[in-house]
Amino acid sequence: MANNISRRNFLQTGAVALGTVAVSRFGGISNVFAAQQEKSQVFFTTDISAAGLLQIYSKINQGITGKVGIKVHTGEPHGPNILPRDMVKALQQRIANSNLVETNTLYKGKRQTTADHRETIRINGWDFCPVDIMDEDGAVMIPVKGGKHFKEMSVGKHMLAYDSMVVLTHFKGHAMGGFGGSLKNIAIGCADGPIGKKMVHAAPDNENYAAWLQGEPFQENMVESAKATIDHFGKRIVYINVLRNMSVDCDCAGTKAAPVKARNLGILASTDLLAVDQASIDMVYKLPEAELHDLKERIESRKGLRQLSYMKEMKMGNDRYELITL
Repeated sequence: MANNISRRNFLQTGAVALGTVAVSRFGGISNVFAAQQEKSQVFFTTDISAAGLLQIYSKINQGITGKVGIKVHTGEPHGPNILPRDMVKALQQRIANSNLVETNTLYKGKRQTTADHRETIRINGWDFCPVDIMDEDGAVMIPVKGGKHFKEMSVGKHMLAYDSMVVLTHFKGHAMGGFGGSLKNIAIGCADGPIGKKMVHAAPDNENYAAWLQGEPFQENMVESAKATIDHFGKRIVYINVLRNMSVDCDCAGTKAAPVKARNLGILASTDLLAVDQASIDMVYKLPEAELHDLKERIESRKGLRQLSYMKEMKMGNDRYELITL
């Protein structure tokens, strides 16, 4: 009996103590749980393979229904670092009523016209399923809610035909963005070539690249462009970053991409755009200096981290996350 009373007193005392801490720090025990729930879930696997990709996708796919566009970066011809096609093919075959989606480029290259882009798709091995070049038949304006630079953004017209989107991204450096994560994949990748991309880059033309917008203003333009897409899909869009072959250069550079110095890290996935890109940056920044140096210099010299802080300001996700290793 004495032991039961002692145990009861202990539990009561402990509960009071917890309540005191909770009230003093958060204003109530319920807020302790609310604070814990503020973190977004980011899933992680070191298995960079078709099996690893399918496993991690299964953790975030609950809202993906109807006709599904898998947003990839097709890359310039023979690019050495683009995502392995067998991985992407396995994912596409797993997702019912899906196909790959892309848009044409603003810069002059082998993806600027639909004809050239389709030839590049063939060369790079993306033709295992239909690839919808979403601006092939023009563009459409969709709203940018709460933007200070844009009130609307021009995207590939075909994007409106999709119910859901899976943003499948090769995470790496980028010549103007500093880094290219899920944000960049839809900010530039869903904007159509002639209009939307020109808006984001504030480009007077498609040849004088030095005159294109740079630094924090460009990062903010990208964020607002992406907001148009994520607001359009709502809860029917998810994000996967593959941290593999992370050159300082985007797959836009093709065979001219700088040699890779950073090791492969794995795959990150979330239903939260900011969380998945924040987790990717955090993971990259833990690399040894010899592997990190070039990527960090590229990111910070372009003010790339502004992508993350402005996404937070625009309420496009949570920079606090729980990393769940599979």
